[in-house]
Amino acid sequence: MITKAPGAIPLSDQRPTHVRYWVVVFAVALAIFSYIDRVALSRAAGTISKELALSKEQMGWVFFAFASAYAAFEIPSGYMGDRWGPRRVLTRIVAWWSFFTAATGWAFNFPSLFITQFLFGAGEAGCFPNITRALATWLPHEERVRAQAIVWLSARWGGAFTPLVVVLLFRFVSWRLSFAMLGMLGAIWAIFFYVWFRDRPSDNPRVNAAELALMTGTIPSLGHSAIPWGKFTRSKQVWLLCAQYFCLSFGWYFYITWLPTFLDERLKLTLNQGAIYGILPLFLGGLGSLFCGFVYARLTRLMGSVAIARKLLAYAGFSGAGCLLIVASLLHEPLAVMLALGFASFCNDLVMPTSWGTCMDVGGNLAGTLSGTMNMMGNFGGALYPVVTGYLLRQFNGNWNVPLYVSAAVYFCGILLWLTLDPVTPLETAEITAAAA
Repeated sequence: MITKAPGAIPLSDQRPTHVRYWVVVFAVALAIFSYIDRVALSRAAGTISKELALSKEQMGWVFFAFASAYAAFEIPSGYMGDRWGPRRVLTRIVAWWSFFTAATGWAFNFPSLFITQFLFGAGEAGCFPNITRALATWLPHEERVRAQAIVWLSARWGGAFTPLVVVLLFRFVSWRLSFAMLGMLGAIWAIFFYVWFRDRPSDNPRVNAAELALMTGTIPSLGHSAIPWGKFTRSKQVWLLCAQYFCLSFGWYFYITWLPTFLDERLKLTLNQGAIYGILPLFLGGLGSLFCGFVYARLTRLMGSVAIARKLLAYAGFSGAGCLLIVASLLHEPLAVMLALGFASFCNDLVMPTSWGTCMDVGGNLAGTLSGTMNMMGNFGGALYPVVTGYLLRQFNGNWNVPLYVSAAVYFCGILLWLTLDPVTPLETAEITAAAA
């Protein structure tokens, strides 16, 4: 017989605790640190290229090394989060990437920098799929897209202000020591996260019964024992979700790879001017994520459909990003060009929370693996972009408009993919329906 503990408050009279929001705080901090470490290399690319005597093509391959390894290891890291939980996996991820962030400062030639960035990318892979897994476990359904919006806002703003941080560091220490200092941020995060976080919310004594009741619609904290590749390969949803994210990430990688060089060569800005103007794209991109998070619920109520709301945000994001890149190619005044690029990034990020929210709903208990698969394809697009741009610049004598046109064309392809994408039906339901048909 179960007896009521003395002084216990009935569940109906309890006010839910808010412990779950600390998971969002950890996710926000991690997103910021991950983008600081990524963007730091693009801001330091000129200095590193001069010291190590690297060509544009070689620097493009360095960017490729990070992004390709990041893409290749997304699925294994997402799967590990589904199977073993994000606590152990995220701690491993952050410890690994922090080490290789510091190791970037040890590079002495092209091969050593290439290998370091490849291992850095391999270590950071799975960061956002495991964040998604943690949020899907801890947050009620109605809070997920807004949480993703806040996470991506933080990631973008972390990257936006990194150039200023790097320029400031360069005034006092070398680029080599700067990377060692940046690596320490992640190491500190990993320690605090491992001590506090639990894969099951019920294992945290600060979570009361009323807050646990809010999480009844969340996915189980630990999942399957094998990746259901057959289910993934048979699903049109998975293919379209991955393809649209490839289109979304391809052009966006401009902002974290070649943008500082664009500021130097196309707009003729000084290092300090470039650091200030370079804030705009990622800063406005973060606002795009935040705007998506807040308008999403209202748009869903207005349209009476989650699927229609997500599609409308995707159409607006892809079309706006493509058109604004073309506008930027026609402008010459630095502020006008950067505002056009900034609002292109804003439109790009209207699609970000939508895509990751779709992974939560469609993936269900496979949310980590599905989001890892999607992010893998996105980062293959991102890996391709800096290499393609390096060769386009050589082929067209440094004409920066050509890469902008190519990115715009890829964005427009994303619109076509969303026309037939179902962003709400879980894979399990979709497969049963298809079998019945």
